[in-house]
Amino acid sequence: MSPSQSINCHLVESPSSIWWKDTDLAYLGPKILPQVGNQQTVYLSDGSLAKIPQIFEQFRAVRTFLVVDEVAYNLSGAAAQLRQFLPPDAITLFSGFEPNPKIEDVERGVAKCRAANSDLVVALGGGTAIDLAKMIASMTRHADSPRDIATNGSPLTQGTLPLIAVPTTAGTGSEGTHFAVVYVDGQKYSVADPCLRPSVAVVDPKLTHSVPPSMTAATGLDAFCQAIESIWAVGATDESVAYATSAATLAFEHLPVATNAPTAEARHAMSLASHLAGKAINISKTTLPHAISYAITADYGIPHGAAVATTLSSVLAYNFGVSASDCADQRGTAHVRQRLSRILDILKAATVDQACQQIETFVSSLGCNPTLAAAGIHTEESLRALASRVNAARLSNNPRTANQEELLSLLKGRSALSTGTHFNTFPPKATAG
Repeated sequence: MSPSQSINCHLVESPSSIWWKDTDLAYLGPKILPQVGNQQTVYLSDGSLAKIPQIFEQFRAVRTFLVVDEVAYNLSGAAAQLRQFLPPDAITLFSGFEPNPKIEDVERGVAKCRAANSDLVVALGGGTAIDLAKMIASMTRHADSPRDIATNGSPLTQGTLPLIAVPTTAGTGSEGTHFAVVYVDGQKYSVADPCLRPSVAVVDPKLTHSVPPSMTAATGLDAFCQAIESIWAVGATDESVAYATSAATLAFEHLPVATNAPTAEARHAMSLASHLAGKAINISKTTLPHAISYAITADYGIPHGAAVATTLSSVLAYNFGVSASDCADQRGTAHVRQRLSRILDILKAATVDQACQQIETFVSSLGCNPTLAAAGIHTEESLRALASRVNAARLSNNPRTANQEELLSLLKGRSALSTGTHFNTFPPKATAG
């Protein structure tokens, strides 16, 4: 599918904008997309970074707090462009943080933002920069410490400073979500509140053109896995499934090109896929492959998206074995299999085995490991250690429950799974809903 093709397109046009109607979506082109439900405005086009001065005028910003991944800021070309737009004396720059947000960086950012008396926050970078900016923009307005808010789940009753998110990778979709990740004393926490969703997302595919192949692959796999998981998630709705189906279709077609022989079209398609995947998980959240991935990244240093991908095919196979006794989705096993059959359609597979093989071939084509065994993670001890640290919240969003022994079998790979008779049968076709 070309990113210039419409997908389930029913649009309401006004002289100045395009609005999404109900659950439909379409390629945005160079136009503005106000999000009716959450009041988010999205600019998705090549060169959309040039919208920044207009956005600043709309917010009447005087003092801007700029959260940037310095490498991405400079290599993407954003620094040179923004210097033309933003007077240096009106900007407070915040950088110098490592991948994966840490509470110390949030605390440092909040203190600096307050000291600058900033009235607008801009995030430019990957998921870390955007998640940090979400927390800084909101926690600046709250008396509770960032540590207490993160660890106690305190509500963000005072809202947030306006936030503009400008992603420089095509992967996390963080510009479209209402949650952020932060590590406190080595433990991962998720901060979630409707106010965390950025007021404006400026998705300029040109900013991703300098991203190297390995990062293109890892971040693109994150988007692909988010989309696939969102389709089968217990929290999925018709709306999220529409976003996720489009995102997975775009990523499956365009990520190998964006990684191995980049074109402007492939980069554009992956920016759109990433944003739609973010919109999908903003509703549905992620599931078992993400639940397992955090320990994989922590223990073996495998980049997040690539870590998620190591178990995606096994979880697809496992989920197709769902039965009435272990179905976590109240809509039932037939509903779950209908959703799973959408994934077979995306992968152009006739059976579950073929779909799993398609995923593994796809991941391998990006220079990543399609299974834990391929990554050299296969001893009983190492797999049990991973199984014992699965994120419980994301596991509960998987349509099929799993105990520790089932998780262990799943981590060993598809051949170790006992899934009944569903593997080589063609599942019921997906229907709307």
